[in-house]
Amino acid sequence: MSAKSTADRYGSVAIAVHWITAVAIVVLLVLGLSAANVADPDTKAALLRWHVPLGIAVFLLTLFRIGWWWFADRRPRPLPGLPRWQVGAEHAVRVLVYVCILVLGASGITMLILSGAPAILFGGAAGPLPDFWRFPPMPAHFIAAFALLALAVIHVAAALYHQFVRRDGELGRMGIGQAPPSAA
Repeated sequence: MSAKSTADRYGSVAIAVHWITAVAIVVLLVLGLSAANVADPDTKAALLRWHVPLGIAVFLLTLFRIGWWWFADRRPRPLPGLPRWQVGAEHAVRVLVYVCILVLGASGITMLILSGAPAILFGGAAGPLPDFWRFPPMPAHFIAAFALLALAVIHVAAALYHQFVRRDGELGRMGIGQAPPSAA
């Protein structure tokens, strides 16, 4: 498989970035929601010690992914026979996922800077973690997390629709199962 995409199939770089990001986002959502709902400050800090660097990694990986599509690769053409509204919906969901990830990364990093939390989480400073809700980026971080969760559900539902209803090989284009017959 080529590093770059063809007209019918995603390349190995796009596939790897997609699946690494997908797994990391699931882990981030679990860590973030767990940290938000735990009362014990030591447990919250332990969860955030994983959440913060993984979130920054996903943010940077998303910037790489956007650059990859703009400068190095082209997306495969839409599957034949798709209604125009489905092609448009796929594009809208993809753009909104990128926006949510960028908002999450920017708001998370800004919140860390404003709150001084890195000194407590990673620098050995004493004291409790701040109440992140006191900082302006927190509502955006919260809303973007739930928007990303909703978009992920839509994305997975669409992938399952293609796999089990249309049976058009869309998952094969992303490295799972058999590619559609026209893909080489």
